[in-house]
Amino acid sequence: MEQFGTVALVGSPSSGKSTLFNRICDSRQEITGKQFGITRDRNYGQGHWLNKEFTLIDTGGVTGENIPFQEEVQAQVELGCQEADVILFVVDGRMGLTNNDLFVAKKLRPHKKKVLLVVNKIDDSTMFANGYDFYKLGFGHPYLISAEHGLGLGDLLDDVIARLPEKEEDPYEGALTFALLGRPNVGKSSLANKIIGYNRVIVSPMSGTTRDSVDIQFVRDEKRYVMIDTAGIKRPGKVAEDLDKFALIRSQDACKRADIILLLIDASEGLVAQDVHVSSYAIDNNKPVIIVVNKWDLHTHNEDDQRKFSQELKAYFKFLDYAPIVFVSALTGQNIQKIFAALDEVNETIHRTVPSSMLNSVIMKAQMDNEAPDFNGGRLKINYCTQTKAVPPTFILFVNNPNYFHFSYQRYLENCIRKQFGFTNCPIKLLVRSKRDDILK
Repeated sequence: MEQFGTVALVGSPSSGKSTLFNRICDSRQEITGKQFGITRDRNYGQGHWLNKEFTLIDTGGVTGENIPFQEEVQAQVELGCQEADVILFVVDGRMGLTNNDLFVAKKLRPHKKKVLLVVNKIDDSTMFANGYDFYKLGFGHPYLISAEHGLGLGDLLDDVIARLPEKEEDPYEGALTFALLGRPNVGKSSLANKIIGYNRVIVSPMSGTTRDSVDIQFVRDEKRYVMIDTAGIKRPGKVAEDLDKFALIRSQDACKRADIILLLIDASEGLVAQDVHVSSYAIDNNKPVIIVVNKWDLHTHNEDDQRKFSQELKAYFKFLDYAPIVFVSALTGQNIQKIFAALDEVNETIHRTVPSSMLNSVIMKAQMDNEAPDFNGGRLKINYCTQTKAVPPTFILFVNNPNYFHFSYQRYLENCIRKQFGFTNCPIKLLVRSKRDDILK
């Protein structure tokens, strides 16, 4: 598929930008709804037209009204406009020309050469006349479309592609992808901005500022990374609105896409039950975790504080006892470099392979040192073990009967493999197969 440049969607709140984003990307990546001002940060996706592909940026709704986060939203919109090769100025054809459309037009005037005017929500031919008023905005002939029904998009996308420069494909392949995960207001967006060195995402002391997962590509020390800033995961009883539910889905998707999860803990508030719930998203997806204790500058700094906090973490997260712990401050930048040291170490570990001969020697010795218990009417005997190519490290055990495999013995074998081969900072996975499968194979 041919790769082209970047398109940004800009307009008033509720003009249908996110619906158009989803239509062009052929996905439900962006959250949409009837609520005013849903999108706040820039969100990226891959637009498709025929055999052409391009980067698409959805931006927050621009308004002259004094509402929360509008200053930050407009700053994000301006960055999106600077990055884009083509800007689609999206207006609401049902509502008609508004004073706010004039306000947005003024903001876009410095980028006029890149702007195409798109009159959205023109759902049938009886509404074509609604487009004439928008000539007053000064951006030439308007494209009449319905993002919801896909009407009129062909002519628009033909002209968009004609204006876009071709570019070489630059996928995430080869980059280390990590997701920032945590409950609301633990400082994920502040940490994201500190990591890349500028205000890429909106930060506020108000809980729930980030609603979408935001992918950020960057290079550090000649290594490529993709960082996913996610919405704060609320307690199940607090997830009531549709927006919260979609944000939760996006956070779950981020966990699946990420190679490593950075689980953020608020040092100023200490551990709470919700932190354990958040950690389950990483555990359920069998992802390596680095526990990042943020806001350490607000914690006391006695000699044993970090050791005691680490012990408390290990006791709290019983299934993350392998996870490295890093104490940082997103506000001051303290120990940010230690996050990348931990990322590189974990990434090396999850791609480590073990020769089958050495692996089987360890498994045989483990059985001799500690024989499997009687379980389900029999005793487990492991005939052979091999490592797959899966990440994180995954091992297949061929046994006499998988039903004899007790959970406690599984933990014992995992610990043996960890200790012997250095898988001390990531999860490992044991798959059990009947020895008949080995014979058939």
